[in-house]
Amino acid sequence: MAVRTTRQLLRDVLYKRVISTPVVGVRHCSSVAETPPKIPHFSKKGRLLTGLTIGLAIAGGAYVSTVDEATFCGWLFNATKLVNPIFSLLDAEVAHTLAISAAARGWVPREKRSDPSILELEVWGRKFSNPIGLAAGFDKNAEAIEGLLGLGFGFVEVGSVTPVPQEGNPKPRIFRLREESVIINRCGFNSEGIVVVAKRLGAQHGKRMLDETSSTSSSPSYGMKQGGKAGPGILGVNLGKNKTSEDATADYVQGVHTLSQYADYLVINVSSPNTPGLRMLQGRKQLKDLVKKVQAARDEMQWGEEGPPPLLVKIAPDLSKEDLEDIAAVALALRLDGLIISNTTISRSDSIMKYPVAEEAGGLSGKPLFSLSTDVLKEMYILTRGKIPLIGCGGISSGEDAYKKIRAGATLVQLYTAFAYGGPALIPQLKTELAECLQRDGFKSILEAVGADCR
Repeated sequence: MAVRTTRQLLRDVLYKRVISTPVVGVRHCSSVAETPPKIPHFSKKGRLLTGLTIGLAIAGGAYVSTVDEATFCGWLFNATKLVNPIFSLLDAEVAHTLAISAAARGWVPREKRSDPSILELEVWGRKFSNPIGLAAGFDKNAEAIEGLLGLGFGFVEVGSVTPVPQEGNPKPRIFRLREESVIINRCGFNSEGIVVVAKRLGAQHGKRMLDETSSTSSSPSYGMKQGGKAGPGILGVNLGKNKTSEDATADYVQGVHTLSQYADYLVINVSSPNTPGLRMLQGRKQLKDLVKKVQAARDEMQWGEEGPPPLLVKIAPDLSKEDLEDIAAVALALRLDGLIISNTTISRSDSIMKYPVAEEAGGLSGKPLFSLSTDVLKEMYILTRGKIPLIGCGGISSGEDAYKKIRAGATLVQLYTAFAYGGPALIPQLKTELAECLQRDGFKSILEAVGADCR
């Protein structure tokens, strides 16, 4: 018997799919003696994508039947690397929208393997299976929380969410610079608003509670519960203000009143460079007044045994030493629960300026932000004397990068640009590399390594 080629197999699959599908207005072939319908024409890219999809499905089916679940899970994550080149051919915002849609529909791999025990830590009375999170700005409208947490992040932060829906800045507003692993964006807090986001978070929270009830009734639970209010990981909600709002404090208070019940922690974003006047709220007096009122709004609500969610502030990397001193003083005086360091930068290094895209207005994220944001992180750790948990964000693309942030003072870290470029396969890679860095230097836990370079 002759061995059929891959092309012949693919033709057979496509042929059978076409002749088995009735078409409206056309008599379906019911006998092999009848002339089969003509196989539709596929473009070269279409044939390649179809062949790749079918090949992965066939290989995956064969593979899963012969290996254990953990091994197959690793194969699925690695297989996502094959999809990244396709996304790179698309407009940046279109690719981003498709990625959110895929995660929302569960079309992404789900992590079945346990995280290395050395990565577990407790912050704000909440247990994180690992310190690697997804930064705000990726899932702005809380559309794909379950899928994103399922990828293996220790926590996911959604938003920024504004009280009133707003379109944001005109498109195009997201620009790639692949040569430098950079993204420049000027989205301007495009948001569906707190009402829409609240409905999604409420549904997610209800599902989580139902799952917990089911699991509790079937088996006893010991110790601190795994995960947070939305699933297996911790959920942060990032709050923003509307562009045309004249009362920024009222916007943040409204966000607290509507969304805090669904959040494991809240973030006041006063550092986006794409909303006029927003960064002025980082001044000492302005920040102090804002934080006091937002804290009061949170604390006046009714809370159960867990208490209110921690409140953090996200700051910019483009701050002077005096600005950082003022922020540290406010954070200590008001016992702020944490700081996120940092948002995107409006600066452009010489290596970036040689590219035309560098002239686009907006915040820059990616590898060139790493040194700047890490220097600010280390300075803030020293100024706050290690008393306030810090989240290091900016330019992380490897486990070694995450480790450097932790040694500089970060208790937790966040990704954005590297995940946009590297996809799901990057997450288990970072966790493995980070665990190796800790073990290499003799640390037994994340908390032991926090601020090691500042001692």
